[in-house]
Amino acid sequence: MGLTYYAPTDPADAIATLASSPAAEVAILAGGTDLLFDMDAGRVAPRKLLSLRKLPWRWVRWEGEGLRIGSTLPLSRLEVDSRLRTAFPAFFKALRAVGSAALRHRATVGGNLGRAAPASDLLPVLLSYDAQVRLLGTEGRREIDLNEFLVASRRTTLHPSELIESVLLPEPRPSEYLWQRVRPANDISQVGVASAFSPSRSQWSIAIGGVLPRPIRVPGAEAALRSARPTDREIRKAASEAALRAPFVTDKRATEAYRRRLLQTLTERAIRSVVASNPPKPGSSG
Repeated sequence: MGLTYYAPTDPADAIATLASSPAAEVAILAGGTDLLFDMDAGRVAPRKLLSLRKLPWRWVRWEGEGLRIGSTLPLSRLEVDSRLRTAFPAFFKALRAVGSAALRHRATVGGNLGRAAPASDLLPVLLSYDAQVRLLGTEGRREIDLNEFLVASRRTTLHPSELIESVLLPEPRPSEYLWQRVRPANDISQVGVASAFSPSRSQWSIAIGGVLPRPIRVPGAEAALRSARPTDREIRKAASEAALRAPFVTDKRATEAYRRRLLQTLTERAIRSVVASNPPKPGSSG
């Protein structure tokens, strides 16, 4: 049987299509930068292709200090937002790390979330911002922490009849994203490290990608940093904790030993970069 293509303009119609079809028969097309390769290689063979490109979620808006991004907005549209670049520097940097300019004209934040790729550049940064994912389905809307949304490689808590509507970055944070790959524009990252400091919570967050089974936060490393301006000893301890606690694999892109050493170096550099970009306020002791 051939492939049937759907491109609804109403979210309710898109959700109805999902709800009326077995999950294995429907593939969701956001940007298509991964899905079309999988279909061409025969890894997936859907009977229905549900395109989200015409849904009314191609927007970005500020909600107080927070930034909410519609799931179908192409990444290239975010690159020209000067306020985003200032408020969420690690996210802006991660955007520019995603493939080529041509790919970013197609790729979307929602597609990145839905695919949940272990080596995604965007997901570690979104984790470091405590991002919230808004979902829409037959039961209505629900909001979920990104850390709870991600399960494993290519697996999320998204229900079969749900779509990703938007993602919220709750507050601006001094932040950094560093990564290592063999060829900057063509390869996926061997390791990616996102570091951020929350002024409202006085807490650090450190998240990593390029390891299995999914991008993760590293609580042990975060706990080692006790103030906005941690000591050299605390920074080195945080970097060591990240390298010791993270689960690594050896694959064709890098060995476990290389990733572990690389993660320690990148984590230390990322923390120091955040500290340098966040000078103490007058009268502050740290």
